[in-house]
Amino acid sequence: MRTAFVCTLLLAASAQADDGWIEMFNGKDFTGWVIDGPTEYKDKADSKMKPLWEVRDGMIRTSGLGFGFLRYDRKFTDFVYHVEYRMVKGANSGLGIRTTVFDPKQSTASRPSFFSYEVQLLDDAEKQPDKHTTCSLYRYVAPTATANKPAPEWNTVEVECKGSRIRITMNGKEVLNVDQSTIPEIKEKPLSGYVCVQTHSKQVEFRNLRIKELK
Repeated sequence: MRTAFVCTLLLAASAQADDGWIEMFNGKDFTGWVIDGPTEYKDKADSKMKPLWEVRDGMIRTSGLGFGFLRYDRKFTDFVYHVEYRMVKGANSGLGIRTTVFDPKQSTASRPSFFSYEVQLLDDAEKQPDKHTTCSLYRYVAPTATANKPAPEWNTVEVECKGSRIRITMNGKEVLNVDQSTIPEIKEKPLSGYVCVQTHSKQVEFRNLRIKELK
């Protein structure tokens, strides 16, 4: 009986390890990631230069005092991108999907919200959804509902991209499901590229970043 029980546990562990998810962040450093944009900011309190991005308590943290992206250094086509985040009150961040390398010298053309998509992340739990609120495809498509929790609570967002279909769930609730090929403004957006997280304003922390490729 004990042998059968152990075998069952091993099979379950094997299935879990082989479920297709790629753990993107090791909780220790930025292995596998690239900082696109500024790497430091000047702390007004002591006039010292400090890292814009850091790993603290097993999480990715950005001070928000600079505009740029932390990009996973591998391109994906069809996938599910899972991120958990929390932010201070009034913070502004986002997720880039199917994007390119951000070049500060060509900021507009290379940022996700123009080149491909930024999934907006804001401390705006009380707002009605529009093309600029949390889980919008920023400036292009509004979510159908507001499902994010107010700062500083943790939120979970999953972005599924499969062909021209983009589906977003926030805290387990579907808030966007769109076929970009049916919308003239975005029908030519790329169907593959990088994923990233954004630093924009105020502190944001990220954890449990993972991605699953869809066959």
